[in-house]
Amino acid sequence: MGTATLDRAGVAYGLAAFGMWGLLPLYWHLLASTGAWEVLAHRMVWSLPTALLILVLVRRWSWIRPLLRQPRRLGLVALSAALISVNWYLFIWAVSVGRVLEASLGYFINPLITIAIGVLLLRERLRTAQWAAVGIGVLAVVVMGVAYGQVPWLSLTLSVTFAAYGLVKKQTALDGLEGFSADSALQFLPALGFLVWLSARGESSFAAEGVGHALLLAGAGLATALPLIFFGAAAVRIPLSTVGLMQYIAPSTMFLLGVLAFNEEMPPERWIGFLLVWTALCVLTWDALRQARRGRVALRAARAAARTDRDPAAAAALPARR
Repeated sequence: MGTATLDRAGVAYGLAAFGMWGLLPLYWHLLASTGAWEVLAHRMVWSLPTALLILVLVRRWSWIRPLLRQPRRLGLVALSAALISVNWYLFIWAVSVGRVLEASLGYFINPLITIAIGVLLLRERLRTAQWAAVGIGVLAVVVMGVAYGQVPWLSLTLSVTFAAYGLVKKQTALDGLEGFSADSALQFLPALGFLVWLSARGESSFAAEGVGHALLLAGAGLATALPLIFFGAAAVRIPLSTVGLMQYIAPSTMFLLGVLAFNEEMPPERWIGFLLVWTALCVLTWDALRQARRGRVALRAARAAARTDRDPAAAAALPARR
């Protein structure tokens, strides 16, 4: 009963996390009258007090002092903060200029970029199905590049920065809340300085467009923190293979928003590119599920062998049972 409850809770947290990430374009669209740089700065500034409040509630401070004593890890945190800042800005900008479909494509491509980074930087060896998925993904980029007359730089930059962010986060060894708090602490002062500069020039929209607009800007920190917290809660309750499948909820939701809510165009060449990427993701998913099933079978066999070794009587009875 307890395990089933935890599994259900983990699935609920995962659905909440990826669902909120997928719906974020609606939030940034409400702030379309504000420049992407200002929205980004508010997102950074309001993220820190949100993180501090959560840390106080859960009483998790012990990781801060060891981090401050390790310059290398601090450097990695600074790098991760820079990467996610670029990713956030491009995503906010994409929504403001009506390029949600390109943004969603970036997050569809992200698993393929992550695999490529594993091969190039970590010297990981790929299975045949993974090579096939990467090849199909490259073909998709080529098709869209030829069709549009240029490389789909927005999608690629979003996917590369997010994949690199994940790689750096792995090296820092901080969990979701700790990593979010550390990034926010480094982002806070530059973002606050930019907002003060905007206000001094009379170009800030925070107090110029009504209380509702100001609350939306202030709520950007919570909109950033909540899905990260839910994601962290899901990751410790359900298998990573399940989390991996759930990650497609966010770009799928973005795709539907781009087509149905924002009425962005889907010419044939874009459909072909998306279909190729989705094919690559289907290959990856099939391969991941197959490997997970093999792993479970091997684990059950190992446990059965261990029980047999501990109980000779049971071992003697096995032939008769067969």
